[in-house]
Order: sequence, then C-alpha cells, then structure tokens
Amino acid sequence: MTPGETVVVSTSTLDDLLAPPEPRRGGARLEAVNVSAWFGSNKVLERVSLPMLPGVVTALIGPSGCGKSTFLRTLNRMHESVASAKFAGEVRLNGNDIYQPGHRITQTRRSIGMVFQKPNPFPAMTIGDNVTAGLKLNGSRVSRGERADLIERCLTRAGLWSEVKDRLGEPGQALSGGQQQRLCIARSLAVDPAVLLMDEPCSALDPGSTNRIEETIRELKDDVTIVIVTHNMQQAARVSQQCAFFLATQGTPGIIVEAGDTEQIFNDPKDSRTSDYVNGRFG
Repeated sequence: MTPGETVVVSTSTLDDLLAPPEPRRGGARLEAVNVSAWFGSNKVLERVSLPMLPGVVTALIGPSGCGKSTFLRTLNRMHESVASAKFAGEVRLNGNDIYQPGHRITQTRRSIGMVFQKPNPFPAMTIGDNVTAGLKLNGSRVSRGERADLIERCLTRAGLWSEVKDRLGEPGQALSGGQQQRLCIARSLAVDPAVLLMDEPCSALDPGSTNRIEETIRELKDDVTIVIVTHNMQQAARVSQQCAFFLATQGTPGIIVEAGDTEQIFNDPKDSRTSDYVNGRFG
C-alpha cells in the first residue's frame, strides 16, 4: 500500500465481521474425569467419570439427592458459585480442562450453557431483549442490522418463533410456562454454545409443553451436545441416546452405578440396582 492510497472495504465484508456466528454443527465432546464435589465437609460426588459426546443427548437419572444436579453444575463451573463448595477432578471440553488455572469462567459459560428447572426470563425485558440478553452478559456485541435475524434464528431453533413473532415487544413473563422455558433455551442459543446443560427443564410443565421441549431437544442435538437431568424415566427413554444412573446410599456420596446406551440401560442393564430403578422398584 502506497502513501495516500485508499483502501475500500466492501459493506458485505463489514457485515460479515459484525454478524454473530452461524450455529455450529456437531456440538463438542465434554468429559468428566474423576469429578468429586463437596458442600462444606459434606461430600456429594465421588470420582465420577463420564464422556458426553457430540450429536448425543445424555440423560442423568437417579433418585433425589444422588448428586445429578450438582454434577451438572460442575460441568460449567456453576458449582463453585456456592461459597462452601469444593471440587476435584477435571472437566474437559474438546480435551481442554475448564478448571485449569487461567481458564476464564465467562468463556466456559459461553461455551457450556445452562437451562434451569424453573424458567427464568428477565422480568423487565421484552421477549426480543431476553433472547439477546446472554450476549450482553458475556460481553459480546451484535450489530443492529443482525439483531432481528439473530432473534428469529434463536427463537426458531427453540421452537418458539411462530408463536411469538408478533409479540416480540411484550414482556417475557407474559408467556406461558412452557413458552418461557423455550425462551430461556433461545437465550442460551444466542451465544452459540457447544454444550447445553438442562436441569429438569420440564418438571413444572404440562404434557403439551413437555412434548414441545422434547421436540426442541431432538432438533438441537445434531448442533449442540445436550446433557439433561430428569426424574422422568419415560422422558429419558424418549430423548436420550446415552444414559447415566446416579445413586447415593446410606449417606455416601453419589456415584455412577452404570452408564451406556439408553436402550441398553433400560432393556438390559448390567447392574441389578439399575434394573430396580428403571423398573420403578425404588426412587
């Protein structure tokens, strides 16, 4: 380039630089290695190891109090947000341990999103603003021209666009419970996570809303690695391809008794405790 030479950058190039990324394909490999967790002196997980694979929905099942939700929260470092919490082991995202010193928590939570049991749209925000709220929380920016496309894309992926496209300026809490949960899924998808963690996302929903959330999970699994905690055995059988059975007995920390293909876990479990649980003999 010579002095005084004018460099022309096309509008399309600028648009490409400002545009949010297109949804990734295939998700990521997430692997827990010898994960243990405590609340104060109470040990709630004991050396849990589990690979969670791209293109696969992994269901975590087991009775209440066996550490499923705690394990889920270790997978994106939410466990450490509790003052008394302690952690040991590794959680590897595509081979990189998210607990390594210097690994930024904000980057971890952008790559590994979370949908909670109770829908939690931001009450002072519109439906549209709720979708893009995650970008602001993660310090990301989106151009004004791309915002509408991003909102439509995320709401479509969450199975909600056709129901709210004419209501984007209404408060998020004006939606039904099932719609609010799908709005929270859309909000998580806006930052383009590689993994989506779901902690009993249908436990408070009616059968129709539950069915729509399950459809959304099936539609997302090829793009996002999904890990779901559920007490509903029928749901685990319907939506997952891999299943891990957690159990804690007589005050001992939670462990994985058995993990494998969902069909095998439900139809031909190797451990009698797994058979008893999936067939409703306890829990």
